[in-house]
Amino acid sequence: MHTYLALGDSYTIGEQVSSDENFPHQTVALLKKQGIEVSKPVIIATTGWTTDELAASIREHNITDTFSFVTLLIGVNNQYRGRDLENYKEEYTQLLDIAIRYANGHTQNVFVLSIPDWGVTPFADGKDRAQIAKDIDAYNAAKKEITLAHNCHYIDITDSTRKNGTTAEYLAEDGLHPSGKEYKIWAERLAPEVAKVLKR
Repeated sequence: MHTYLALGDSYTIGEQVSSDENFPHQTVALLKKQGIEVSKPVIIATTGWTTDELAASIREHNITDTFSFVTLLIGVNNQYRGRDLENYKEEYTQLLDIAIRYANGHTQNVFVLSIPDWGVTPFADGKDRAQIAKDIDAYNAAKKEITLAHNCHYIDITDSTRKNGTTAEYLAEDGLHPSGKEYKIWAERLAPEVAKVLKR
């Protein structure tokens, strides 16, 4: 039985959707359909967390196990709070190193998801949507560069959030977070990449 650790924020825990609709649970369901048995994901994620807050919680949880694979999705709250990009690069790199340790040192068993663009959603009405997009592009460019330099996988889901972020059925009730339907798209991009690694 494979094991899975999901590290992140509201987009990992699935703010305002049932737990079986978040992307970690949907990914496990898709893997099971392929005959790959994965136990229920262990999730360390809370709405609003920045990189340093996630790192602090990981320390508090003090998990000593390693996992078959690990996902990491963090950074939107750094951008939302206007945090410095250089600071993000430093703290994100530390988190990626932690994720690799939890994957027993196997860099290919770590899967990073890009930061969604919340600036297209109804929640961002009245805000500078173009600046939000520019910021998120800069964060994602840094994230991708660091991820690939560590030989980990980078899964881009930002384009999907930009395409669907104005459509009610792809959004939770708060008009900000994704619905299960959007998370399904993420899971459909992630699961085949995970399957390739777990089948080796």
